[in-house]
Amino acid sequence: MPRLTLLQLNDLHAYLEPHPEVFWEAGQPMVRTAGGLARIKVYFDDVRREVSHPVIALDCGDTFHGTGPVVETRGAFLPGLLNTLGLEGMSAHWDFAYGPDHLKGLVDRLNYPLLACNITVEDGTLLFPPTRMLERGGLRVGVIGVACNLIGDMGSLWGTEGLRVTQGREEVARLVPELREQGADMVVVLSHLGFPQDCALAEEVPGIDVILSGHTHTRLMAPARVGATVLVQAGCHGSFVTRLDLEVMPGGVKVLHHELKTISADLREDAGLAEQIAARLQPFRAAAEEQAGETRAILHRGTTLSAPADLLLTDALRHAAGTDIVLSNGWRYGAPIPAGPVTRLAAWNLIPHNPPVSTAELTGADLKELLEDSLEAVFSRDPWRQKGGYVKRLSGLVMYAKAEHPRGQRILKLEVGGRPLDPERTYTAAYLTRQSVPEKYGRRHRELPLRAREALETYLREHGPYTPPPANVRLT
Repeated sequence: MPRLTLLQLNDLHAYLEPHPEVFWEAGQPMVRTAGGLARIKVYFDDVRREVSHPVIALDCGDTFHGTGPVVETRGAFLPGLLNTLGLEGMSAHWDFAYGPDHLKGLVDRLNYPLLACNITVEDGTLLFPPTRMLERGGLRVGVIGVACNLIGDMGSLWGTEGLRVTQGREEVARLVPELREQGADMVVVLSHLGFPQDCALAEEVPGIDVILSGHTHTRLMAPARVGATVLVQAGCHGSFVTRLDLEVMPGGVKVLHHELKTISADLREDAGLAEQIAARLQPFRAAAEEQAGETRAILHRGTTLSAPADLLLTDALRHAAGTDIVLSNGWRYGAPIPAGPVTRLAAWNLIPHNPPVSTAELTGADLKELLEDSLEAVFSRDPWRQKGGYVKRLSGLVMYAKAEHPRGQRILKLEVGGRPLDPERTYTAAYLTRQSVPEKYGRRHRELPLRAREALETYLREHGPYTPPPANVRLT
């Protein structure tokens, strides 16, 4: 039977060089160096030399956004670097943050396509091609791209209000048999829906051999199986990649070998690519060397309910805005900051898009409804209602909840400033972007003449060394 190796990159979030990454050992977070495109290139090239059968490398997206330098330059220098990896397709999510037209310009400079079966423009035509048929070593491999279904929700923030973005379920169900009719020996879905949604998709749609999953930053130590479909995902930040060796049979695929490969500091790197990356990042070296403050603990985003990095961010915003509480979106991306000095670049990478700080007035009832919506987006029993992010990040507010309770009934108790939440009282709140506090909640929304990065650096400088307080979201 013919064999095929799939190589997967997902949720790079523009981490181009080796960086700190969080690992869990004996129940505690640890930081080790991982990642780097120059090491990923060598690993991919080594696999291609090792095997005699075809190798296909694919990227699930969240590639062009996630670090301060790349966001500031709007991903302009990434295509030339990515083209060295031998990728043959990608999907997307935060890649749309600069607007659809800008993304199309970036993709035009890639030597492989962006695939998205679930995004159309106002006249109903597809923004990007939905599929690609790859012929390798006598095998015909049909690839279906599914972009993140949340892209359309970003509206004017990303300039996506003119797009129609679906969950991709109907499109994939239609495209799988179409690819089979075109002679596909196997079908791969290149997805940025998230692992829970991808499991649901595999259950709903027969005929998918492999789903390369992204969005949820899941480190799958072994392939998951839903029916006949194999699912894999490789963490985030380019700290890991997936290798999946398959035997392709008439009725499906057999997994011969799987590895969640850590791109560790002991791996060789491609010297030429490393030099190119270093040259591109040279204008930002000062920020990587200048100290903004100090932390007494690892600042990471590796936990769902509350995380030290976001405790710092929300505490800084509350100090800067002088509000009762702060709410920030549960973003997953952002490499951890080890205990010790905090550089300006490390702080910037926690909030690379550097949005303005906004304030609003919310009643206690508003807050409860908003946080119940956040819990539903994370813990919904229906995977298609999940949004893939973490619980809203908080400062000045403590939440006690039951994740297993039904929608709208999860919160047991809220405390503001150590006192029980008063549903009738109006509280002042600071937040970052409408992702954190949609306009339907509260009143008197306004932007302050202050951006997140300035607030964060000022707080580190004036109130360090920082010690994260206890977690403020607690499942009881």
